[in-house]
Amino acid sequence: MGLDEAQIVTSISSANIACGGHAGDKASMATTVANAVASGVAIGAHPAYPDRDNFGRKSLLLGYDIEPEALTETLTQQINTLIEIAAEKGGRVRYVKPHGALYNDAVQDREKADLIAAVVSAIDPSLVFLGGPNSEMGKAAEAAGLTFVAEGFIDRRYTDGGHLVSRALPRAVIEDQEDRLAQAKALATTGEVQTDTGRTLRINARSLCVHGDSAGAVKTAQAARAAIESMGVQIKAFAP
Repeated sequence: MGLDEAQIVTSISSANIACGGHAGDKASMATTVANAVASGVAIGAHPAYPDRDNFGRKSLLLGYDIEPEALTETLTQQINTLIEIAAEKGGRVRYVKPHGALYNDAVQDREKADLIAAVVSAIDPSLVFLGGPNSEMGKAAEAAGLTFVAEGFIDRRYTDGGHLVSRALPRAVIEDQEDRLAQAKALATTGEVQTDTGRTLRINARSLCVHGDSAGAVKTAQAARAAIESMGVQIKAFAP
């Protein structure tokens, strides 16, 4: 865990921890888990396609780039590794959130959403499935008997269809701190955000995300928490 990550953990209620697919190893997981436990932050597994070269942000086609059985195996291994490390550090994994391209694919691809839900359910059906609102992930979680929590993003722009603008396109990431803060406050109160075309979109989110690798993420997390709490909104982990 770098300095920024060690600082950001004090401003959040839940931490999505990379568990080896796109980034992270046992040492980084152990450090991050220890910091989360010390700060009373809920621990979440953040599994991804096994693609460290592209930081898990390249889509893989089932049956072509990766077989369903292989994806099932790697996701199971990633999540279980974090569960074991968390137990060693006196904590426990409470939820699972797919990372990057796997997350984006599972928003609209029911086969991948079902595969992820099946993995989570097989490991521990009490784990919460965190994902995009109005997505196939929510439907897959319900079918698998999992609790689903929808999230909104502080530092990403949305399409008119309610999905994240692709990182391959300009303006996908919100760079300006004031714009991030405005979106955070809107998501926490009215649930309304402005899309990349300027339309108003409603996002029913119970969790707000800021990416740790976004420039200025620590400042964003600190400012967003202060602003949201000043409006009388209580911030707490969504997963029991």
